[in-house]
Order: sequence, then structure tokens, then C-alpha cells
Amino acid sequence: MNIYQKLNAARDEFHKTKLKKTGHNKFSNYYYFELGDFLIPALQIFKQHGITGVISFGKEEASMTIIDVDKPEDRIVINSPMSSAALKGCHEVQNLGAVQTYLRRYLWVAALEIVEHDALDSSPKLTDEGIKKKGTAPVVTPRGGIGDDLPQDIKEFLTDLAAGVTELVDQGMAKEGLAMIDEQALEADQRVWLANQMSSTVRTALKNAKG
Repeated sequence: MNIYQKLNAARDEFHKTKLKKTGHNKFSNYYYFELGDFLIPALQIFKQHGITGVISFGKEEASMTIIDVDKPEDRIVINSPMSSAALKGCHEVQNLGAVQTYLRRYLWVAALEIVEHDALDSSPKLTDEGIKKKGTAPVVTPRGGIGDDLPQDIKEFLTDLAAGVTELVDQGMAKEGLAMIDEQALEADQRVWLANQMSSTVRTALKNAKG
């Protein structure tokens, strides 16, 4: 077998394996794979078929190199542009870890051709802030699955931020709450996950403050 045949055989075996999806989107009520759900079985299947995957990160690009262990010169490379996280209040290493966690998962999903619930196609069209246009009135809504795979430390930070913003809104300081969010320079998925931690009353107050 050449490396392409080995990869196809590994994919075929992987998709016959019964795995449990532990990630749960409570709003759209569907389950999805987290990295830990499939990584160990995937590594075992790769080993059985004589291939191995090596992930590396550069300044501009992340890549997964699939190597034929019998002929190491034969390899398949899957590339992804690097991204960034810029959460204020988090250490640079935390932001870097968030980016690497995302990309590791996405590279393995691409390598194994994992098909999951398509949150973007099945959800209403939203802006980066998670705002759905309904008639002429913008309404902040949950966005299926987006942000559910954020690292736990980032989720904890966003939960604390949501509590702080809620407290400001309750004191009639919605503009200050909006400014607190803007100061964090959140990524789109972080902003959506944050919105889901606040009540509809708080989200509406922030929308009105934004004008």
C-alpha cells in the first residue's frame, strides 16, 4: 500500500468505529466530537495502518504531516492558516494554547474527514457578534456549537466577564458594560459564547446601548 491507500484505509476504519460525542450544544440540542473523543482511537488506527501524524505550528501556518512509517519519505501534508487569540486578562501562553487546541482539532478533522453538524448552514445568518437580523430589529441569539470547544480557562474568564457586564447593566450602566466587552478584543466565537452566558434582558440592553 502507498500512503494514500493507507490513509483511506485508516479513514474507513475510523468511520466504522463507534465513538461517543461528549460535546453538547444545549441550544440546538446536538452533540459533537471534542478532540479527546477521537484522538486516542485515531492514533491507534493510524498505528495499525503504518502511518503517523505530526502537527507543527509556524508563525503563518499550522500543518499536519501524515508519514508512512515504512517509507518516511512518503508523506501527506495538510495545512491551515494560523490564527490568533487576544483575550486581555489572559496570559500569552493561554492565548497560544487556545489557538493550538483549535487547530489540532481542525487538522485531525480534516485528516480523518470527520463530518459533524454544520452549525453555520443550519443556523440563521448572523453577524460576527452573534446578532441575527429579524425584520428591522437585531436580536442576539445563540449560535449552534460556536465556542463550545473553547479551553476551560478561557470559558472561565468569559463567565467572569459576563457576570461583570451583567452587574453593570443591572446598575443602569449598559454602555460601560459594552465598553468592557470591547476592551477584550474578543474573537467572534468568544463573543458568541460570552453572549450565551448572559440573559436576553442583558443582551437587549447591550444592543440598545450600541445603538
